[in-house]
Parts: sequence; C-alpha cells; structure tokens
Amino acid sequence: MLYEGKAKKIFATADADTVLVEYKDEATAFDGTKRGVIQSKGIVNNRMSAALFALLESEGVPTHFIKTIDGRSMLVKRLQIIPVEVVVRNRVAGSLATRLGLPEGTALRSPILETYYKSDELHDPMVCDSHILVMGWATPAQLQRIKELALRVNEVLRPFFLDRSLELVDFKLEFGLYKGEVVLGDEISPDTCRLWDIRTGEKMDKDRFRRDLGGEREAYVEVLQRIEGGVHDV
Repeated sequence: MLYEGKAKKIFATADADTVLVEYKDEATAFDGTKRGVIQSKGIVNNRMSAALFALLESEGVPTHFIKTIDGRSMLVKRLQIIPVEVVVRNRVAGSLATRLGLPEGTALRSPILETYYKSDELHDPMVCDSHILVMGWATPAQLQRIKELALRVNEVLRPFFLDRSLELVDFKLEFGLYKGEVVLGDEISPDTCRLWDIRTGEKMDKDRFRRDLGGEREAYVEVLQRIEGGVHDV
C-alpha cells in the first residue's frame, strides 16, 4: 500500500506506471471531524467512477482510468498529482451559499469554476490563478488545460445526469500529469458530486451524510442504478 486516504487506498503494482485504487465504505465530512460508514459506498463509487470515466474518455477527456479489477477496485495510470482541486458549480449550494448569502438552489447564469489548494492541514483553502502560478503548482498551459477539461466534463455530465432525472448541482475534480499530459484523476461519485433528483429535489449524494438526512446507502445505490440503467447487485 502506497497511501490510505479518507475514501480510498492506493496500492503499487508490478508496473511503475499504474496503481490499484480500492474504494472504502468509510465516510468523512467537515475535514474529518465527522466520521461514519455508508454500506456499499466503495462499490458504488468504484462502479460509478468507472462508468463516467469511460463516458468522458469517449468524449475526448483524458482520464487515469484503465479498467476495473473487482467490485471495489480499479487499475489506473499513476499520476503526478497537481495540488489544485477544481469545483464546477451549476447552482448555488454548500459553501457558495454560505459565502455569498444566497439561497441554496439559486440558478447560475453560467457555470462557476473555483480552485482550491489541496492541503488537509490548511483545510483546502480557495486560491486564485496567481496563487497557483506563483507557487508553481501548475504552469500557465497546464492551468488553462485544467480549466478547459473541467468545463468539458460539465458539458458531458450535465445532460447525462439530466437524462437520468438527476441535476448535477456541483462537483469536484482533481488532475495530474501522465507522461507530461494533464489527465483527470481521483473519482466521480456521490462523494464528489452534488446530485439532486429533478422531480423531488431530494439530495442523492454525501450531503445526506453531512446533514444527517439518513438514507445514504439507498441514495448512493439509486444513483448507480440510474447510471447503469437498471437494478444490479450492490
């Protein structure tokens, strides 16, 4: 094992260019101050990420995904992680509602793209382009490519989710370098996306855990079933 985080374990393989990612059922919120377990979360996040990475690859977005290994694990390209998280917002929710004093759910005229410095110790502070460039976390070309890819991911995933009666409210992305190319990494799951049912407005993501709404497993499994197009064992 090379690394264990809040949601995943990373293992070395015989190939120096690849690693094995194992998804965990443990859930955390508020910088790890709230902890729990969402049964089957690791299975959902692995299968959902695999399906969405494959979709994005077909739409020209390079990702680290190679193949699934089993229900909880996938083989991915080993990236040199760029320490910048990107959040794409289509509606006001979460911290944006708090910062701007706007009602949650307020529609945005166009997507908002925010960047954060990846640092658990500093609680992932928001940063601007100047911070990223001056600190050397990414080159101008890499930063431009990150933004282009983040918006392209939004263009692909919003209609995909709408076709499954889900609204992609906002989501977090991480990127890295693979042989010099900017590549999408990490995961795309109810842990990293806000997804609302378009008929009921029900939250179908980790906000159910954050806000003590209950029904976390059921929401995660329902999202996966809509993506996979039917009822499958989880």
